[in-house]
Amino acid sequence: MAKSKLRFSLTNISTTPSSTTMLIQTTLSFACTPRTVRHRSLPPKCVLSVSPPSKVRRTHSLPPEKLEVFRSLEGWASQCVLPLLKPVEKSWQPNSFVPDPSSPFEEFMDEVKALRDRTKELSDEYFLVLVGDMITDEALPTYQTIMNSLDGVKDDCGTSPSPWAVWNRGWSAEENRHGDLLRTYLYLSGRVNMNMIEKTIHYLIAAGMEAGFENNPYLGYVYTSFQERATFVSHGNTAKLAKEGGDPVLARICGTIAADEKRHEKAYSRIVEKLLEVDPTGVMVAVGTMLEKRITMPAHLMYDGEDPMLFEHYAAVAQRVGVYTVNDYADILEFLIERWRLEKVEGLTGEGKRAQDYVCGLAPRIRKLQERAEERARKMKPRSMKFSWIFHKELHL
Repeated sequence: MAKSKLRFSLTNISTTPSSTTMLIQTTLSFACTPRTVRHRSLPPKCVLSVSPPSKVRRTHSLPPEKLEVFRSLEGWASQCVLPLLKPVEKSWQPNSFVPDPSSPFEEFMDEVKALRDRTKELSDEYFLVLVGDMITDEALPTYQTIMNSLDGVKDDCGTSPSPWAVWNRGWSAEENRHGDLLRTYLYLSGRVNMNMIEKTIHYLIAAGMEAGFENNPYLGYVYTSFQERATFVSHGNTAKLAKEGGDPVLARICGTIAADEKRHEKAYSRIVEKLLEVDPTGVMVAVGTMLEKRITMPAHLMYDGEDPMLFEHYAAVAQRVGVYTVNDYADILEFLIERWRLEKVEGLTGEGKRAQDYVCGLAPRIRKLQERAEERARKMKPRSMKFSWIFHKELHL
């Protein structure tokens, strides 16, 4: 990649008076700001959310000679990555956490009533953020499709025995339970508008996701390392808030999901760690490239048919209640830099060293920008927004 294509700067993070919102977006669960909000120009009664044409996207950027890297690591992946998938018979299933519909009717209804009683004291802000997490999980078809488009690790036939393909299918199967469980719990709680939530999921899957992977597994695995760590933090925080709010069952649900995310993060981080041994410059540039692009939250194109800036508004509430914050994002960045020992990587080309300097100096700069943004925000008039997911109740942003 030419030097001119790697700016490695913070020009993508605004420091204008509205920068609090921008910084919130850069850090919400599963990562950074959308490059643009695709739904702003949609007509009010648009049937489907479709991303309009944007700049020319780069695709298949992995040099052909590097395909061999992944072929040569198949044995290693079988031994070191696939064991991080749990056998189906030893895995939890959503039905274990919610009222059993096969139980006698009165017993089932008593369990539903107990669930509703537990959730009564949880705030509307909490439910809004939990809905956002669930909607993100429910768009799993998009994420599996994107991961299966990565050159060198894709599943060419749908049942490929390649360990990269086996991992992607197994990871998807485990992730699939997360949205199913949260959706069922939210449905039974009676606290949310399921029709608007289901419309949002429909819009989101139809819209897709602009991840910026370029069909390149280096970029894809860097992204998923960040994203899985972020979901671990986010679900861990919703677990903590549920426990504090008087719902130990929901706390256990969110904690169980967080444990899955941590295990998945371990797998993706391990892959990047191995790639660093084989191709340090290639990986360092990939980390810098993904951060320069801004690691986009999977659900950045969310839309409910009403609010064209739904993601930004949801992100602002998530930041305010502490489910996922700018500091969390900076913490994750520092965590991965330390885990991958990026500051100590040697043998880099000039391009690799520039990427190393950018990556290793980014977290403190993000924290400084956050401080400035918060200072400006304190001087601004408070804003609020009505959210269709919670029956158009108004929340402060």
